[in-house]
Formats: sequence, C-alpha cells, structure tokens
Amino acid sequence: MPTAAASLILASTSRYRRELLSRLGLPFAVEAPLVDESPRPGEPPEALALRLAADKARAVSRRHPQALVIGSDQAATLDGANAIGKPGGHERAREQLRAASGRTMDFHTALCVARASDGFEQHASVRTRVRFRRLEDAEIERYLQLEQPWDCAGAARVEGLGIALLEAVEGDDPTALIGLPLIALTRMLRQAGRSPLGG
Repeated sequence: MPTAAASLILASTSRYRRELLSRLGLPFAVEAPLVDESPRPGEPPEALALRLAADKARAVSRRHPQALVIGSDQAATLDGANAIGKPGGHERAREQLRAASGRTMDFHTALCVARASDGFEQHASVRTRVRFRRLEDAEIERYLQLEQPWDCAGAARVEGLGIALLEAVEGDDPTALIGLPLIALTRMLRQAGRSPLGG
C-alpha cells in the first residue's frame, strides 16, 4: 500500500503493467484504482479505454494528491467493429481466437498521467493492429492449454506463445500491445518532471 509520500504510483493491479513500468528503473508503488469498469451504452472501445485510464489515475490521485499517478486501460475490436474483452476462461478464449482467425484485431491502449496537487493531467491512446493467421482448432487448443490467457484481451498473450498465432503487428509502440505504452508514458513523465533518464 503506497504512502501519501509515494511520488509515482501505478493505478493498476495488472502484473503486465507492473513489469513494463519496472523497465524504466523508477521506484513506484502500486494501488488498485477501485473504479467501475463497465462500458456505457454505445461507448466506442477507444473512448472506453480513455475514460477508464483517466478514471483510474484520478481515483488514486485523489487519495495521493502529491503523487504522479499512472492509469491505463485497453480495449480491442475485431475488424474495427465488435469490442473484444478478456475471455475469463477456456471456452470464451476459444471463441475469441476462432473469430480472430485470418482477421485483424485493433488494440486501443489508453494512458493517463495525473497529479491532483497541481492539476497536471495528460492523456494518450495508442492503436496497435494485429493480423492473425488462419488458425486450426488443434493449434488454438494447444495454445490455450499452454498459455491460459484468460486475462488478456482477445486471448492474445503476444509477449508469450501468442506471438505464434500472428502474421503481423503494426503500431508505433510495441509495449502498448502488452498494456502500457512506454513511449507515450516517458514523454508524459518528462513533462511532469520525472524523466527516467534524469535532467
């Protein structure tokens, strides 16, 4: 549990985001944002991700106004249409991967960095396009048995064996697909006076 004096807080319990943030070499604390993540009626996935990233950062920033708080969220769409969430289990993951076979999935990874004490707040959304190759049912089953990607949007754990399901990944920041766009984040941290490289 972070103290009020913690200067950098990740408003997330995601192990993927924690691992990504640790790459920057900055000391940070982690706190669950405790926000309602339900989508609003008709809310586009990219807008949902941006709203939730901001809600998470603001919720923790209110509790620790002197800290710089990082909130992030991700939503995915298949062929630019239907929203794809975390499968939560084997059956749903199988359905998602069968639907994705031979198609393109867009991942919208949103970021918000906030500090309540001086009103600092910045937002970004990074889109990553993922092209799945045609998948055989036996491949899907083997992948699911090995990876169990129940907590990954679209059941695509690309930092693991999920990379074997793909034909191509197109985007400006490879870390965005895993859940925290570090290029945008380091830009925001520099603007807030917390550059990982100092200065």
